[in-house]
Amino acid sequence: MRRLSTLAFLLIGTVAQAAQDRPNILWITSEDNGPELGCYGDDYATSPNIDSIAAKGMIYLNAWSTAPVCAPARTTIISGIYPPATGSEHMRSITRLPANFDMYPAIMRKAGYYCTNRSKEDYNLVKVGQVWDESSGKAHWRNRKPGQPFFAVFNYTISHESKLRTRPHKQIHDPAKVYVPKYHPDTPEVRQDWAQYYDKVTEMDTQVGGLLKQLKEDGLEEDTIVLYYGDHGSGMPRSKRWPYNSGLQVPMIVHVPAKWKSLAPKEYQEAGSSERLVGFIDLAATLLSTASIEPPKWMQGHAFMGKYETPDQDYAFGFRGRMDERYDMVRTCGNGRYVYIRNFMPHKIYGQYIQYMFQTPTTRIWKEMFDAGKLTPEQSLFWQRKPFEELYDLETDPDEVVNLANSAKHQAIKNELKTALHNWQAEIRDVGFLPEDEIHTRSKDSSPYEVGHDPKQYDLEKIQAIAEVASEMNPNNTSKLVAALRDKDSAVRYWGAMGVLMRGKDAVSATSSDLENALYDESKSVQILAAQCIAQFGKKKDRDEALSILIQYSDGTKHGIYIAMLACNALDEMDEKAISVLKEIEAIPTDFELPSKSLRAYMPNLKTKILADLKKTK
Repeated sequence: MRRLSTLAFLLIGTVAQAAQDRPNILWITSEDNGPELGCYGDDYATSPNIDSIAAKGMIYLNAWSTAPVCAPARTTIISGIYPPATGSEHMRSITRLPANFDMYPAIMRKAGYYCTNRSKEDYNLVKVGQVWDESSGKAHWRNRKPGQPFFAVFNYTISHESKLRTRPHKQIHDPAKVYVPKYHPDTPEVRQDWAQYYDKVTEMDTQVGGLLKQLKEDGLEEDTIVLYYGDHGSGMPRSKRWPYNSGLQVPMIVHVPAKWKSLAPKEYQEAGSSERLVGFIDLAATLLSTASIEPPKWMQGHAFMGKYETPDQDYAFGFRGRMDERYDMVRTCGNGRYVYIRNFMPHKIYGQYIQYMFQTPTTRIWKEMFDAGKLTPEQSLFWQRKPFEELYDLETDPDEVVNLANSAKHQAIKNELKTALHNWQAEIRDVGFLPEDEIHTRSKDSSPYEVGHDPKQYDLEKIQAIAEVASEMNPNNTSKLVAALRDKDSAVRYWGAMGVLMRGKDAVSATSSDLENALYDESKSVQILAAQCIAQFGKKKDRDEALSILIQYSDGTKHGIYIAMLACNALDEMDEKAISVLKEIEAIPTDFELPSKSLRAYMPNLKTKILADLKKTK
């Protein structure tokens, strides 16, 4: 027994000694802010502490958050896998990784690191086992064992969307001097929100300065690699939640002290900049590489520094799924200059009503001015239906308001990025083509990732093909949609019904018999879309049955939150056509068991909006 204890002691000592030969790593993150910082050339910004990191480190000019909203963005980081591959792209959906996949802090801990998170998690993936040594408001590198290397995350929330609209507020930056993007109306409300956003970035910068002071007081500056990044674009509408460059571009700054220069990016220069395309998808692999740990093969990112640094990538990718209570599917591909966007649900407007977003004064005044016909064409785009594809040149159009998708001179670059996006979806096995309910039902005995990587369970090639046909809106493809409605795969039938819905009255009339059959489909999601087609665009005599199906599936106590949200989104499109079921809508339950408490506001939000709109029509 004594010999075994001695051996264990020696093994622990060996691991500890190996760990001491690795750098400390500090990640500083801030919420809801893009590269509106002095070190990125923004003269309006006041950010001396973050600028000081850049002055002795290097900034990334083409860093993307991969997702334009917090929970999917953090999910990307914690797993090192694109959320469309793990079924976790939807805002605050809860899925799981395969049993043999570890979140990156667990891998770091096995290598001897003390791993802390202060303190926000907000992942769309279930944590299994011990992920962090400590994840709380008290987490700190100071709590580690003597000599133990640390990896510490400090997340600052003062710049969050909710803070830029808090009133009363004492202004620091002059609203008269703020730059108003071309897509926003130039009003006092918009200027105050933008100025207050900059104020909150300055407050956040002060907090970062306090943390850097602690690092210096502890004598750890020369032993610690520091990485700072924002968690997605600004909290202003059309930045946060939208996979434009305005929603995906983030500041990312790395400082590598002289002691660890061997781990620095190959292009590293003090006070320098890098044009390498990097993203949140790369952070887990980069962290492990910086700690001289080889990233596991299943991670989909690419290390941009450390022992296992990889070559530069040609493209960066982003995505949008359900945002709070509103469904959407968007995928984005960029090469640093051009941004290509593929809208798989172009019948939905950009600015779908999201209750949380409408708390921002800019959102409200923007929509009011659109309704009153007081906006320019560029400002009106947000409140209109989307084209199925978009292309923007950031060099000539940094606000992304001139869509070049139909420009003859830009067809080559559009097709290049379009092909890259299609191939990326195939490579990562994008399960976002499944209706949200099926992401969970198909993977009940495994995980969405495993389902997506099994062609027998998920025929991605066929499903992707019909989703592309559906969203391209070609009126000559109705026969393909009919064939899709008759396919044996429920996801293919879902996109067949979606394609009919996108095209409206003529397509519904042309496919009426198949839609009537789809009302009894074994897939609830297909039934809901078929019912929406008939209730919204079909004959009046068929409307009652279709509405009754939408009412039936809006009951989350019987069908779960994902089906209930899909049905309520359909009901919300009915307007005066749903007057006949007003009492049934008033009886829709909003308090029932959920897979996560973070979903609790979505059904009440939908019900409140539907009833408010219906009462306006009476």
